[in-house]
Amino acid sequence: MEESYHLGIKGLIRDRKGKILLLKVNPAKLHGKGDYWDLPGGRVQKGDSIEDTFKREIAEEISIDEILDVKPLAMVLSNIRIPVGDDTVGLILGIYQCKILDGSNIRISDEHIAFDWFEPRKAAKLLTVKYPEDFCEVIGSL
Repeated sequence: MEESYHLGIKGLIRDRKGKILLLKVNPAKLHGKGDYWDLPGGRVQKGDSIEDTFKREIAEEISIDEILDVKPLAMVLSNIRIPVGDDTVGLILGIYQCKILDGSNIRISDEHIAFDWFEPRKAAKLLTVKYPEDFCEVIGSL
């Protein structure tokens, strides 16, 4: 049987010290396994390009419009499945590494309950709910 997937675009945002920005998911708003940490981003909507999705989702989730040095990092199959009607679909995540000028202006959306900057090894451990082990190992080694 053929599998169905949604495509999500995520930003691995690092500050000047190399820490990684993570958002704590609001379990009342999003699917998944309770409250867990995630990278900012979201799913591609019909008619949107990957670039449009990336810019829109970063602006919506952390209220930042100026994103620098955007580079593809990885494409992974998420550990989480998304409910769609009476079924679920898989989630493919395209992750882009980037920087922002000023992390003091971050304001999160109601899809999240907190944000913080983490050393790569700690970020890797926190991302294991949603992201595969081999990707988390890459994050931990940054």
